[in-house]
Amino acid sequence: MSEPLQILEDARAVLKGHFLLASGLHSDTYVQKFRIFQHPEVAEDLARRLATQWTGVRIDTVAAPAVGAIVFGHEMARALHTRSVFLERKDGVFATRIGMELVPGEKVLCAEDVVTTGGSVLEMARAVEAAGAEVVGFAALLDRTGGKNPFDKRYRFEALIRMSPAQFPAEDCPWCKAGLPLTKPGTKQGAKT
Repeated sequence: MSEPLQILEDARAVLKGHFLLASGLHSDTYVQKFRIFQHPEVAEDLARRLATQWTGVRIDTVAAPAVGAIVFGHEMARALHTRSVFLERKDGVFATRIGMELVPGEKVLCAEDVVTTGGSVLEMARAVEAAGAEVVGFAALLDRTGGKNPFDKRYRFEALIRMSPAQFPAEDCPWCKAGLPLTKPGTKQGAKT
């Protein structure tokens, strides 16, 4: 059985270049998670591996932010034998949609595909708590923070893969200063700017 990072590399999901991340940071490494999420058996395997780190923790629901983490959140819920919901932004604020709701008092694991700063999933967690549910922690396929917990100390954070790629704010980016084209891989065509 391959190591999780090797699975990403074998799927050509780990890209090298000059990338604009969703966090706004620039990096020399981008992980195109959909290269593995398009294979259900691979997504299921990786989620099962991460789910073992949550053994013994009561989890009623796995919540994931739309759209990028929906597949991973669903597979985490399957591995944990629980319910899966996703939250999406409406007018700039995360909320449940499409008939999904959170129940006050339920224990929720927030699942994210890739954590760089943790901003999106932490924002989603605030919406979970505003609904009266309790966040038990955060689970991510990939942690790009270099092993730092970007969440409040009160939250447990587990990741299957940990990386420490170079990443900089735009104003400090050495690749921008060198004039290298910037790729926005989250766009439909991965347009260069």
